[in-house]
Amino acid sequence: MAAAGSVLTEEQLLCPICLDLFNQPVTTPCGHNFCRDCIQGYWQSANLSQCPMCKQKFSRKPELKVNTFIYEVASQFKNALEKKDQEEARTVDQCSTNKGEVSCDVCVGKGVKALKSCLDCSASFCETHLEPHHVLGTFKKHHLINPIMNMQDRVCKKHAKLLDLFCHTDQTYVCQICIKRDHSAHHTVPIEDESRDRRAQIGMINAEVEEMINGRLEKIIDINQTVQLSRGNTEREIEESMQVFNNLLHFVQRGQAEVVEVIGAKQRQIEGRARGLIVELEQEINELRQRNAELEQLSHTKDDFFLMHSFPAFSTLPATKDWSATCVESAVYVGTVRRAVRRVACQLEETVKAEVKRLCETEFQRAQQCAVNVTLDPDTAHPKLVLSENKKHVFHCDVALSLPDNPERFYPGVSVLGKEGFSSGRLYYEVQVKGKTEWDVGVGLQSVNRKGGNILNPETGYWALGMRKDKSYWALSSTPIRVPLVGKPQRVGVYVDVEWGQVSFYDADSASHIYSFTGYSFNERLFAYFNPRRNHGGVNSAPLILLPV
Repeated sequence: MAAAGSVLTEEQLLCPICLDLFNQPVTTPCGHNFCRDCIQGYWQSANLSQCPMCKQKFSRKPELKVNTFIYEVASQFKNALEKKDQEEARTVDQCSTNKGEVSCDVCVGKGVKALKSCLDCSASFCETHLEPHHVLGTFKKHHLINPIMNMQDRVCKKHAKLLDLFCHTDQTYVCQICIKRDHSAHHTVPIEDESRDRRAQIGMINAEVEEMINGRLEKIIDINQTVQLSRGNTEREIEESMQVFNNLLHFVQRGQAEVVEVIGAKQRQIEGRARGLIVELEQEINELRQRNAELEQLSHTKDDFFLMHSFPAFSTLPATKDWSATCVESAVYVGTVRRAVRRVACQLEETVKAEVKRLCETEFQRAQQCAVNVTLDPDTAHPKLVLSENKKHVFHCDVALSLPDNPERFYPGVSVLGKEGFSSGRLYYEVQVKGKTEWDVGVGLQSVNRKGGNILNPETGYWALGMRKDKSYWALSSTPIRVPLVGKPQRVGVYVDVEWGQVSFYDADSASHIYSFTGYSFNERLFAYFNPRRNHGGVNSAPLILLPV
């Protein structure tokens, strides 16, 4: 079987065991691919779980799942081969027909082989139906030739001659008599020559179609690989987020357990004291009851002498504790939960700060991986902006350059756009703002207004971050948002995800996040935007510099 195209060969999609195209392909832990039935049958016959290719042994039989990517590619490959085989079969049939296997036009549907074709009748006849041409006088004058397919389309209706020439002038088929009468000044060529040229054109078109098919197969592979990569990234991101939030939840759960323990300990202390007091009281009650019984017995004695003699011993109450001031107060919790919540909040705050710092560093590294080379476009620069020769530096001077006032040039806003436009994908670039007291950087749409006053916000096509003379930093939205920064950025990173409508700014020195615009839709090309702002007598003369990442 031949290869389906230049992208993949049949050998790359053959199972190493059955040597046929993959059927329900699965991938072993060592990375080799087999038909599911083939590898399971191999393990069953060998009674050993190992890879037939690299002989790596597995402690237990792996649980195999169908590799959907290889399955889809193999299916597309198999379909392409089947189509090509069908085309080759049709070509063979046509060739065999053209070699003389022409059917009689009278014996319709019977498949009787024609012996001759008649130019005058514009039909092909078998031996039986050709007999009138030999017997009858009228038919004997007809011109017979070797059998040809579709005679009615190959004979000139005017002259009963074979159409053996092609007229390029009229784009039609003609016979020799037609040339002499109607096409003498026209450009005509034999049909065989024209057919050869058209076959060559068909070959070229077929090659282009094959190339288009291969290109689309490559695109399918690329899309599937992107989906696989995205799925892996998504799973890792979910796993990491679960770990982060589980760590935070752990602090809350531990704080809850601690406050429950504190409250329970206080209740146990109260109950313990109450039990001790109750024991003392019950002991005294028993003593008093015993004295009361003795007094009751003495009061009923009939021996006056015994009564008088025993009375002094019972005339006073037994020594007991004064219980009038003794009490047990119920548990009241003032501030217990609040202190526990504050303690957990402090722990959470410290943990969240550390986690956010770590996540910012990871986020910043991912943004940097999308770095692009951005240069300044002199055709958009305000006349008082000076660009370096390499189009990487820009600063404001007091003298305007003599430049044409083209529609792309900013005026009076002292701004400039990047030369490169972006309509898809992700991009990142860094700008040095060291030594400046004012600046604006970000991105702008291709259609932004470049004449008149510039109001920087998403509604006018700008997504920008700015610094002002009071050392304050602002996200330039419809209502500017002040961004509190601990440090003063010397390098600002700008990250854009066109598909997801996100523009983010970073302090490139500390790898920390500054601000993000999210949830927007960019329906046209985006360009890097720079405004060094006026130099204010040299105070703000330092340039904005595009840095290599």
